[in-house]
Amino acid sequence: MVSSIGSTVWVVADGYIPPGSSGDDPALASHESVCILNAGAVDATVRLWVYFTDREPDGPHVLPVPARRAFHQQLGALGVPAGVDYSVVLESDVPVVVQHTRLDSRQAANALMSTIAYPAR
Repeated sequence: MVSSIGSTVWVVADGYIPPGSSGDDPALASHESVCILNAGAVDATVRLWVYFTDREPDGPHVLPVPARRAFHQQLGALGVPAGVDYSVVLESDVPVVVQHTRLDSRQAANALMSTIAYPAR
């Protein structure tokens, strides 16, 4: 098995939850998620802050990520509004890997974007 990998600080600079969706299937609703991998042997506590263009940051939102597990968090479930530009900073007490995913289903031809976050440390 892999020992701990990743970084303890991650940045997602491009946040924007698309407003609206084209269908009624909840699984295909427009959303954004952070996907966190804790490949190490120690549980991680990840603190997430949301930065906006017109107000003070929101957080920290505390996300427990068990050892040797993947964890997905939809950002709308943390209160991030749709249709608003934002950025996210995540800080973990152990190294983790963070990926950012956006599903834009405003049109019938859904678009899925996924990118690795920026490892700041």
